[in-house]
Amino acid sequence: MQILESKIVHELIPCKGNPRNSEGAFLKLKDGRILFAYSRYHGESAGDHEPCDICAIESTDGGESFSASFRTLVSASDYGEKNVMEASLLRLNNGDLGLIFLLKHPGITSEVILKRSNDEGLHFDAGIRIAPERIPAYLVINNDRCIRLSDGRWILPVARHASSIHQNENGEEYFDERGEIRFYISSDDGKNWQESRAALHLPNLSYSNTGLQEPGIVELPNGVLYAYFRTDLSCHYESVSIDGGKHFFTPQPSRFTAPASPLLIKKNPYSQKYYAIWNPVPEYFGRKLPKNVWTGGRNPLVIAESEDGYNFSEPVILENDENRGFCYPALYALDAKNLLLAYCSGGETDGSCLSRITMRKIMVES
Repeated sequence: MQILESKIVHELIPCKGNPRNSEGAFLKLKDGRILFAYSRYHGESAGDHEPCDICAIESTDGGESFSASFRTLVSASDYGEKNVMEASLLRLNNGDLGLIFLLKHPGITSEVILKRSNDEGLHFDAGIRIAPERIPAYLVINNDRCIRLSDGRWILPVARHASSIHQNENGEEYFDERGEIRFYISSDDGKNWQESRAALHLPNLSYSNTGLQEPGIVELPNGVLYAYFRTDLSCHYESVSIDGGKHFFTPQPSRFTAPASPLLIKKNPYSQKYYAIWNPVPEYFGRKLPKNVWTGGRNPLVIAESEDGYNFSEPVILENDENRGFCYPALYALDAKNLLLAYCSGGETDGSCLSRITMRKIMVES
């Protein structure tokens, strides 16, 4: 893979009252503007369950720059809660703009919501629940993960963590870090969703504290669905489905080495090439990490390309500052050669690798 040009076009930097900006997704609007929706925290704390809304900024020049001002797409207070995050944007078959996100509830439970807009994100409908409502489990989706298959169906991978809305005798709420994977599929343009029969678990679960987490999925040229999952076993695990998502094979280790950090694989619809973005270096014993900021060993950040979605080129480094962490990428193809990326990129002054977003435009050799 060869990168012909790479430049930072915008950064979302945390500040007082806005301690974290993270996990986003791109979509081109009908008038050519590019919308970027992301998790914007407000208040004093940047923890995963602290106050957060889904907000957006825009580009009017093809991703060369983005607006300094933001607008709110979904407020957690609309649901009587304090946290919504993890945006995916999709252009539905009828032309509507779709926004998928995670709605968190007290007691370590959550649900997945899809809202539609027929005016390019100015207003949204009441929304529907993709995953079951208020079940005693914590559901996790990553940003920029819902995809449309070649047959027109939508598929969204979800990690499910067992939890309880009740407290034990010590006043503690139960939460199992070890995730299992489910897939939700819509055959009617997102109006209704069904849970696939596939339920994936990490083999030899007793050796892991994470199980399978933060799933992603991509459709290969032959129609096979390739799914991938974060683990704490120094690599991502993978699985495939040969029947459109009804069943998946037992997960196994993939070629993508990593700490407990997400992988993203997406297809460029213009060039038909696939791109993978991830952290290839495990957080191995003895590796020196920054003392004043949590990075999770999430550096460097690299990108690789593939013709078939499975066999990838040697990776090219996008970021390698050892005092920062890079994770939760989003990728959008402007054409066959130009790509927009966004990813968390925080360092010591930000408090965490999760608190800052860097937006980068790259030109690749077609």
